[in-house]
Amino acid sequence: MSNHRQRFAFGASVHAMKLPLEGGCRCDAVRIRVTEAPLITFACHCNGCQRMSSSAFSLTALCLASGFTVTKGEPVIGGLHGEDVQHYFCGHCMTWMFTRPAPLPHIVNVRPTMFDDHAWFAPFAETFTKTKLPWAQTGAVHSFEEFPPMDAFEDLVKAYAAQQKP
Repeated sequence: MSNHRQRFAFGASVHAMKLPLEGGCRCDAVRIRVTEAPLITFACHCNGCQRMSSSAFSLTALCLASGFTVTKGEPVIGGLHGEDVQHYFCGHCMTWMFTRPAPLPHIVNVRPTMFDDHAWFAPFAETFTKTKLPWAQTGAVHSFEEFPPMDAFEDLVKAYAAQQKP
């Protein structure tokens, strides 16, 4: 395993990611696997994420669905039960594990703390800073009052990928 570390805006360093990423919910009844590196990482300060995570913000690794698999158990839909987005939880311990946005079927937003090794994770961008708690700090390199404009995503993904290279 590489000892390579990435430096982030807040001065902390994190270990390099090692694929595949495997993990599970709190009780381990549902297990997941990611075989392709996330496209980008975020912290979200929206009120919905604050409530669903019972915290100041949620964390996400935006992954391609082609590299994502549930390897054990059957997650259930929780949180919002709408057609636009489906939040998946363990049916036993109720851990929020991942989200599938219906308008982007090729994307799965995985909660990175589900991974057995998540020492590599740091949010590259933060969203909904307009509802951010005043004391909450993520160290993200980029901040947006709401979601980034769609025309900014390509450049953000490229910038994240460039930062991940040793």
